[in-house]
Amino acid sequence: MDGNFTLVTVMISVLLFLVMFFGIGFLINMLLRMTWLMAIVYPIVVILIIDEVGFFEYFSAPAMAFQALGDKLISLHFADILILSSGLVGAIIAGIVIKMLRKNGYQMF
Repeated sequence: MDGNFTLVTVMISVLLFLVMFFGIGFLINMLLRMTWLMAIVYPIVVILIIDEVGFFEYFSAPAMAFQALGDKLISLHFADILILSSGLVGAIIAGIVIKMLRKNGYQMF
């Protein structure tokens, strides 16, 4: 990401990632009945969003791929970290909501 964000863009992006990953996490939890699946899968999604290496290069050339990933992670700006972290928060909130619904007796969830 280029790091040229306005405050409005950051706020909208944070809200969008929070709501989007809450919804995805809620649906996955509801369908697969695995409460924390999206919170576990989310870091892999983040890596696929920020890396510039192909997925199979992590297996064919792991030293180069992980070095490039480390360099990319270090070069993230605060706004990027905030936006990506809000997606993780959304996935965690989805897990908490599903747990509460199951505890309250909703069998569908």
